[in-house]
Amino acid sequence: MNLPSIVIALILLIIVWFYLDFTFGRKKHLTLFQKRETPILFGNFDIFPHGKELFADYFHELKNAASHIHILFYIVRDDQFSQQFFDILKAKAKEGIEVRLLVDRIGSHRVKKPAINELRAAGVQFAFSNRIRLPFLFYSSQVRNHRKISIIDGKIGYLGGFNVGKEYIDEDPKLSPWRDYHLKITGESVPFLQREFFIDWNEYSSEKATVDPFYTPEQPKGTIAHQLVPTEIGFLEDKYLQLIQNAKKAISIGSPYFIPSKKLINELIRAAKRGIKITIVVPYITDHMLVQEASYRYLRLMLKEGAQVFQYMNGFYHAKSIMIDDNLCDIGTANFDKRSLFLNKEINCYFYDPAFVDRFRDVLHKDILDSKPLKLEDLNKPNFFRSIKEGIAVALSFFL
Repeated sequence: MNLPSIVIALILLIIVWFYLDFTFGRKKHLTLFQKRETPILFGNFDIFPHGKELFADYFHELKNAASHIHILFYIVRDDQFSQQFFDILKAKAKEGIEVRLLVDRIGSHRVKKPAINELRAAGVQFAFSNRIRLPFLFYSSQVRNHRKISIIDGKIGYLGGFNVGKEYIDEDPKLSPWRDYHLKITGESVPFLQREFFIDWNEYSSEKATVDPFYTPEQPKGTIAHQLVPTEIGFLEDKYLQLIQNAKKAISIGSPYFIPSKKLINELIRAAKRGIKITIVVPYITDHMLVQEASYRYLRLMLKEGAQVFQYMNGFYHAKSIMIDDNLCDIGTANFDKRSLFLNKEINCYFYDPAFVDRFRDVLHKDILDSKPLKLEDLNKPNFFRSIKEGIAVALSFFL
């Protein structure tokens, strides 16, 4: 056998291995996940669309913690801002506060051993979530914990799109200002958020936690009706399909990556054909290679059906939201893309309070005012290099 034949055989073997690894890894994952969500609960919420305001509030609450701090982030960088975050956690642990920090293995790959050792020496319990594991190396490398949640003293929760790094507080020249949505939560759903953290923590940490009333004190009712729904392995697609099918007048989607599944794009097209007004907000600039090109085929389809598409111009748009009619909106960690639908662990908050939906509409309207309309003719202009990138992006869209 000559060298070219050997190379071709090796490539084919790798492709077959990837396919089998992913297929059987996914089947195993399906047997492990148990669908769960809260009933309709009542709480109080603040929305933070800017990182500096969010982290000023967040760091203040961390410093005032009296019993425990439990944190899960997808990305924690190795920069000066992340060091401020670590310093607060170390100081609280030295005070005797229980501090647990869980970060995604791939998303937070820049967190190195010396920083981890310093955290542990100070008393912080640290673990990597979603490590690459045998026997399904390829599949486990693709399933990431994209949730960003924090629970302080079992009374205050945070949930949303921000991670920890300089770009999130507008210190990255290319991506500033960074636009996102993050929630501060008090009320009945905080104990559920705490239990969700422990599910992820106990899957990957050697220092197991026992859920008891100390961590989940019953919280008073707030005024805003909402529901928390964690998802993974495809369950988010069903939730989004239900939202779209229930729309009577309007659907608004905000996402940094618009790469829907076949079922979702078909359902959106059906919604447009029955007269539903569809508005989509996406970024003008991008933070990842090929994700913008992957979105173009779907945006063309929506523009042909009369949807309005806006490209956010005032920095980078990383917010994740869906608004249905006048009575429901969704804010959480999930992007409107195949990775969030089928691979990532996500958690979203669905609001059923008309006053809160109106409040959020003002936030979304501000983002639309900071955007420019994308026209079908813009996407249909001949562009050789863009066409090549679109072809590659389509092939890889499941993993972008």
